[in-house]
This record gives sequence, structure tokens and C-alpha cells, in this order.
Amino acid sequence: MLHCGLLGEKLGHSYSPMIHNQLADYEYRLYECPPEQLGDFLKNGAWDGLNVTIPYKKAVLPYCQELSETAQRLGNVNTLVRRSDGTLYGDNTDAYGFESMVHTCGVDVAGKKALVLGSGGASNTVCAVLKSMGAEVVVISRSGENNYDNLDRHADAKVIVNTTPVGMYPKNGASPVNLKTFPQCECVLDVVYNPARTALILQAEELGIPCKSGLHMLVGQAKRACERFTGTTIADREIDRIEQFVDSHLENIVLIGMPGCGKSTVAALLGEKTGRTVYDADACIVEKIGMPIPEFFAQYGEGRFREVETEVLTELGKLSGAILSTGGGCVTREENYPLLHQNGRIFWLKRSLDKLPVDGRPISQANPLETILERRVPLYTRFAGVTVNNDGELEETIQTIMEEVQ
Repeated sequence: MLHCGLLGEKLGHSYSPMIHNQLADYEYRLYECPPEQLGDFLKNGAWDGLNVTIPYKKAVLPYCQELSETAQRLGNVNTLVRRSDGTLYGDNTDAYGFESMVHTCGVDVAGKKALVLGSGGASNTVCAVLKSMGAEVVVISRSGENNYDNLDRHADAKVIVNTTPVGMYPKNGASPVNLKTFPQCECVLDVVYNPARTALILQAEELGIPCKSGLHMLVGQAKRACERFTGTTIADREIDRIEQFVDSHLENIVLIGMPGCGKSTVAALLGEKTGRTVYDADACIVEKIGMPIPEFFAQYGEGRFREVETEVLTELGKLSGAILSTGGGCVTREENYPLLHQNGRIFWLKRSLDKLPVDGRPISQANPLETILERRVPLYTRFAGVTVNNDGELEETIQTIMEEVQ
């Protein structure tokens, strides 16, 4: 069996093992290596193929006896293969992954102005690919001729690509630009893949601009790296399949709906069925405020409660592969939508009013349920990607949700 993996100084959590396990039958490990041990690891480590990440994409170059044309042109390597004679071959498969990302977005970039946000290593790769596809590339950096203070001179840009870490976990919610600055924009690409939808991608969705997150690029480069490791050819359609597989496993299941519609019960059973961790937003709020929610309502009012709720959802929304059961009124604050949608698919559990309990629920006790529902239906509709009827058997509800996320 081949021994492969990801090489970096500090790796933390990585999606790469999950991706490579879908590509081929070889061992794929995470190799954290301090700089002073890099040379010895490359020469004597027990590996056959490596993906290389920060900060070693340039540092491995002197150890390669041969480089691919792409690696030579870009001046960095993200894929290493140890050949049978012990020599190292270096390639850059990021370029392949990004090119696939552009094609998948469905926009022909030839002859169009493309703004590349950032000037680091990822930017170099992206610029090279876009130029090879005929785009007019402009790099936006924090200083220099084209920067974030004079973006208005590029209002005619048709393609926006983010190669910066702005908006990346754990600093979710930030965006490097406001897309409304570019009224002619036809395509938005973000190489960040955690969260699944950055603030930039969420705005592109809102404006109806074709967009793509970095997971496709990550899977695409892994597919090409796997071909290098194994000497085989893998069908391009595998990129989409694996992207969907990874996304379905990492996407949160988010439950919204009227108080008493069954969110907590459904979440608990879903957790048992799927092995996912369940987080109840109201329980997290109680832990944060140190008192029952009705008591907090009585002392501080609904406005302050909603502020605390948003604080809790800010952290819960950053999770991946979890089940989130939310409070019935979380949809009353628009800022909660991107928090829940950035990593999640949102399910609206609908239940008949005569089946909704009101005990222990301040809003439901203070207002007729019909009035609350009438006010919230447009909000639930706005937030939800899927609507599920929870009037029938619980197992039917669970099965409907599980079919959607598989």
C-alpha cells in the first residue's frame, strides 16, 4: 500500500484525508514537520506521495530532481512523488483545481477583467490560470497601484476571485469587498473552503451572481495529486461527486420553526441516527445567561434575549457536521441567516397550531399563536432551504431530512 499524506508545519483539522479516502485505497496521513526537520523528512521519511501546504511550497523545491512544467512556471510545489529510484518529482496541482473551479462556475473568462484579491502564493497560481484562459487580470493588494481604497476604478470587473484568508474560519463573517461595487460582475470565486459559504459567497448568492467556494478547488487538486501518486487517470466527474460527499458530511443540519414544533426531539433522534453532535441553541443560551429563558425575558426583555441568541448562533454557525436546533424566534433577526446558512442547510419544521404547546414559552404565552405564525411565515420561508411537515410520524420527518442531506 502507498503511504501518502499532507505535509505542513502546523496542520490542525484537514479535509484532505476524507477526500483522498474517496479517491483511492492508500494510507493518507497528516505530517506536521518543523522547518529544521524538513530536509531529513523529505529524504528519509516513510512516504510515497505528499501534498504540501504552507509554509513549504517553495521550501521543497531544492529537494526535487524534476519539476512539472506548471511547478516550474509557478515557482512552487504542492504535490511530491517519490519515484522508484528515490528521486523526488514536484508538481503544482492547485492550478488544475482552480481551472476546474472556473469551468464549474460556468462563465467564460476570456477577454474579461478579473480582479484577484490578494498577492500571496495562491494569488500567483490563480493569476497564472486566469491569464492562460484569456482573462485580463488585475491584482488587488493592501498597497500598490491597485488597492482596496481605489476599487471604484475597477467597477467594470466581471470576475472576482478571493485568494486572501479574509472570512476564513475562525474569523467568519468578514468580506474583502462589497460586490455591489461591481455591477457588471458575472462570477465570484473564493478559494476559502471553511466556512462552506464565506460572507463574499453569501453576498454573491443574494445578488444572484454565479459563485463557487474553495472546496471544489481542494477536491480538484487532490484528484490530480492522486493521479500523480498512483500513476492512474481519474474521471473528472469524480470531483463533483466527492465535493458533494464532503459537503454532505460537513454541512450542518439546522432546524427552525415555531416554538413547540418538535425541533429538539427531531434533533435528538437525528443525532442518534447519524452520529452527529446535537447543539440546542436555547440550552446554550441558558448556559450563557445562567438562568431560565422565561426569567431572563421577564428581567431583560425580548430585545436583549435576541442579542444573546445571535451571540450564541455566531459560534454555533461556525461548526461543521453538526445538528443545530434553534429557538422559534431566531428568524426575526436577519443577521442570523448568514450565521446559520454559512455552513448549514436550513430545515423548517412545520406543525399544526393545535399541536403547539405554549408552556414555558414567553412569546407563545403573550401572543396568539396565529398572530406569531402569520408574522413569521415569510421569515421561515426566507431562511429555509427545505420545508418538512412534522404533523405525522416522527420517523417520517427523520427520513425526509436524512434523504435531503445524503
